[in-house]
Amino acid sequence: MSHGRDETEEERADRKWRDLLQELRVAQTGVQILFGFLLTVAFQPRFTDLSGTDQAIYTVTVMLGAAATGALVGPVALHRMVSGRRLKPQTVDWASRLTLLGLALLVCTMASALLLILRLVVTDTDAVWLVALMVAWFVLWWFALPVWLRMRDRDTRDRDTRDRDRS
Repeated sequence: MSHGRDETEEERADRKWRDLLQELRVAQTGVQILFGFLLTVAFQPRFTDLSGTDQAIYTVTVMLGAAATGALVGPVALHRMVSGRRLKPQTVDWASRLTLLGLALLVCTMASALLLILRLVVTDTDAVWLVALMVAWFVLWWFALPVWLRMRDRDTRDRDTRDRDRS
């Protein structure tokens, strides 16, 4: 039972690059909207009314948003800088790593932004618990589920290989 595609390394890299670009379009749009919104907060009249702690949380949030934006736009810059140098497989691997980093930074940005907002609405303790629940939610769907699926697929492939070797 074959689990792969009949494609060369270059064809596989091209396919994976197209898939990654589609994923990046979704992630980049979200992070850029969030980051743009965060940049406007400091110019709101009530910003100076925020406590020192809330202003520190805001600063961390903006820095995380900038880092997430950089990581999620990074694959485009990487591709542009190495395009035409026959490095597509390596480019796809590094771009994938940058995308995962960008998603992790995006979770942190969202957690920090939620903390800032929720501290204004509920008690600090409730805000921390609500943020922890949301971080767990994102980690479950963005990271844990894909890791579980990969492990399950690997176990299935190992079992198929053992069965084939026995026959």
